[in-house]
Amino acid sequence: MTGAPMLRVDGLADTVERHKAGEPVGVYSVCSAHPTVLEAAILQAAADDGYVLIEATSNQVDQFGGYTGLRPAQFRDLVFGIADAHGFARDRVVLGGDHLGPNRWQRESADVAMDHAETLIAAYVEAGYTKIHLDCSMSCADDPAVLADEVVAERSARLLRVAEDTARRAGVDAPVYVIGTEVPVPGGAHETLDRLTPTPAERAKRTLAAHRAAFAAVGADDVWPRVMALVVQPGVEFDHLHVIDYEHAATAELRHVLDSEPHLVFEAHSTDYQRPAQLRELVEDHWAVLKVGPGLTFAMREALFALAMIETELLPRPSRSNLIEVIERRMLAEPKYWRDYYEGDPVAQRTARRYSYSDRLRYYWADDEVDAARKMLLDNLDRVGIPLPLISQFLPLQYERLRAGRLAHSAQALVIDRVRDALRPYADACRADNPGGTR
Repeated sequence: MTGAPMLRVDGLADTVERHKAGEPVGVYSVCSAHPTVLEAAILQAAADDGYVLIEATSNQVDQFGGYTGLRPAQFRDLVFGIADAHGFARDRVVLGGDHLGPNRWQRESADVAMDHAETLIAAYVEAGYTKIHLDCSMSCADDPAVLADEVVAERSARLLRVAEDTARRAGVDAPVYVIGTEVPVPGGAHETLDRLTPTPAERAKRTLAAHRAAFAAVGADDVWPRVMALVVQPGVEFDHLHVIDYEHAATAELRHVLDSEPHLVFEAHSTDYQRPAQLRELVEDHWAVLKVGPGLTFAMREALFALAMIETELLPRPSRSNLIEVIERRMLAEPKYWRDYYEGDPVAQRTARRYSYSDRLRYYWADDEVDAARKMLLDNLDRVGIPLPLISQFLPLQYERLRAGRLAHSAQALVIDRVRDALRPYADACRADNPGGTR
């Protein structure tokens, strides 16, 4: 495993142990593959003097490259390279794999999809990922529309066995595991939502019981103490235009399901765009792992679009990157990532393509033309220099930090700090003392 040390999960284990002992602590998980977001996450963790949990999803990174073109070992090396560049120790990086299972191959038969899933799990574990979400909740081509708990658990146990055998064979640390899944599907709801019902407590208990039995059936009952989290729906979600906020009163029964499980906490997915008070309530109510993804590329897009508007004020059109126009052209030319999600008339679709909470635009940052335009934008602005009044106009929070000497006067620094604005509420929510301020 070239360039990959044995990853420790001491920080993660300590967080879970402290939480189970009664401290209101947690960890946020960065689910993004864009280098700018990863850099922002590492810088935030360094400022907090903590560790960073970064997870690749089964859509982003798989044995064939996913939509990023990266395999698990390549994504690992990307993250470590950024950490190295900032002097951030590799053993303060915890890598995870999210929704690992047959998700990418749902149009195949279950046999074919699960064979691919086994290879996927092995690739992640062999590359040194130490937090593995076993998610076999999705139906394959020859499955019924909704799978029984026992089927989901049996398939998860099959992948668990592969993960354990791979870790032993590769000589890497045995992973910790996450089980269960949220509804709607990962990455934000496809449809417009009015409200969302949290997972019923009895259903969560059935998920636990089914997985415990299935793990024992494959001779892995001793692994149960390394199952660190259960994914359930706390009633948080976002669609294209709306955010459903967490309601503490709605989880009165659910949040006590894990009281008798000494090593288990809840993991909350799709927490993007939750307000700081709701993030803190989630941690206090035992959702000790908060997942965030599209909200971070949404913040990055906000910063880059702001810089594109500054560029129009400073440069003649032939010299501009025309980033926004390039993105629009590429999204129209390759509509597969948004066409089935954004409805309405042309104006509604155009608005959604650019500004939707679900941020389908995130799939296009790796496009060669889009990436070239992004780099040209940053280079243009660094070359001409961004006048402070324009930063005040378009990025007022970054302007204040720049004036205070806490932020470098460069285009990329502005973008990274805007992404950190999306991370700071998570960092505060996960701290035991929860100061309510930002760093």
